[in-house]
Amino acid sequence: MRFVNPIPFVRDIARSREFYEKTLGLTVREDFGNFVLFEGGFAIHEGRSLERTVWREELASAEPYGRGNLLLYFEHDDVDAAFARVAPHVELIHPVERQDWGQRVFRFYDPDGHAVEVGEPQALGSTVELEKR
Repeated sequence: MRFVNPIPFVRDIARSREFYEKTLGLTVREDFGNFVLFEGGFAIHEGRSLERTVWREELASAEPYGRGNLLLYFEHDDVDAAFARVAPHVELIHPVERQDWGQRVFRFYDPDGHAVEVGEPQALGSTVELEKR
């Protein structure tokens, strides 16, 4: 068995597709109407139809799908350029900052309230190397 990818539920598939395609610059690999798969394996699914598929009924809750318990992680070779392009279009959690492990990241919410992180690629090294930072 191998893990493939998470599939966040979204309220408005067209709005979310546009957000991930235009704001984050992801490329659509397949669009099945209520399910969109982007290159690299990230996917989104229209929430109500996925509720019917998984639980055989639509859940009555109108709460946002993003609940602050999941972080969608993306990488960009130039995190400062990504921040400059994305920040004006999102609700920021925080601007670019260096994390304890040395990586620079910024975080924001997508249209459904899912927390999203964009970080610079990080070469994983030994614990000794990380402690030096």
